[in-house]
Amino acid sequence: MKAILLKDFGSTDNFILENNYAIPEPGDRDILIKIKATAFNPIDYQMRQGKTEKKRMHSPILGREFSGVIVKVGKLTQRFKVGDAVFAASGSMGSNGTYTEYISVPELLLVHKPEQLTFEEAAAIPSASLTALQCYNRLGIQFTDSVFITGAAGGVGMALVKILIAKGYQKIIATAGNQESKSQLLKAGLKEEQLIDYKTAHLSQVIINHNKGHLFNHCIDLVGDQMSLICAQVIATNGTYADVTALTTGQAREELFHKGAVLVNISNYAYSLEKNYGYYGDSLSKFMQLMSALSLSPPAIKNVGLLSVETVKEAHQLLEDNQTKGRKLVMQIA
Repeated sequence: MKAILLKDFGSTDNFILENNYAIPEPGDRDILIKIKATAFNPIDYQMRQGKTEKKRMHSPILGREFSGVIVKVGKLTQRFKVGDAVFAASGSMGSNGTYTEYISVPELLLVHKPEQLTFEEAAAIPSASLTALQCYNRLGIQFTDSVFITGAAGGVGMALVKILIAKGYQKIIATAGNQESKSQLLKAGLKEEQLIDYKTAHLSQVIINHNKGHLFNHCIDLVGDQMSLICAQVIATNGTYADVTALTTGQAREELFHKGAVLVNISNYAYSLEKNYGYYGDSLSKFMQLMSALSLSPPAIKNVGLLSVETVKEAHQLLEDNQTKGRKLVMQIA
């Protein structure tokens, strides 16, 4: 099978095309899927760069979510058959990553693809939606609570904003870096006065002013680095800081400690470490039920191109440069 391999950590020049990579053979409880589409996530380029996330790599093929069609089932599987259209967050639990034509994954990861979704739309849902759902479930946000979200126009942020708006939460302030990102967040239900350009001078004070001079009960940090310090400056005493990136700075950690903040680490791969594969399929099913019940729209996508080194390099660069503009980046495989 064709596959895009990462030959070494560093720049996008380290991606190469392999035309004869072995097609994986599914185990007894696994299923082999012909991938139709895959989506890109920030963890992809962080792995490529050799950051902490590289510890989660188990294959030179990157990519952690997909949609496709089943071509072979393990003899102990029960819920799917050859020809079924499915999608999943495969993370590091499959035979390889998803920048390729085939993947074998545990049956418990998979969910049937709704007919109304294209393969590209379905591939863009799993990773971001599972992270957003974990944020929502674990933070226990009350309707009177104020919420600050960094990088809200990314995949996780868009899914989370849609959930919060549909559930009736109103005290939300979010950052967005360009007009296209703002437009996507406005479509998701936020109002102009709830959006702040993260490049604004005296950002912390501007954020607090947008919250009527009050500090925030919850900060959900989808960016990390200097934005983690901004969160520490705008969070209330004993407020909750949700860390989705593991990229907090030392100064931010110190200020969060001084404020007695509750730290909630949102890790999408935590359950895979104990081989709790059912968590992923069950949670994705719950998100799809929520999506239907709340009439949530699928993510806006940008089809970067077909399976190729050029497509992967372009997608990684767009993610690194924060130029996704509120759209999930997708690659067509077949």
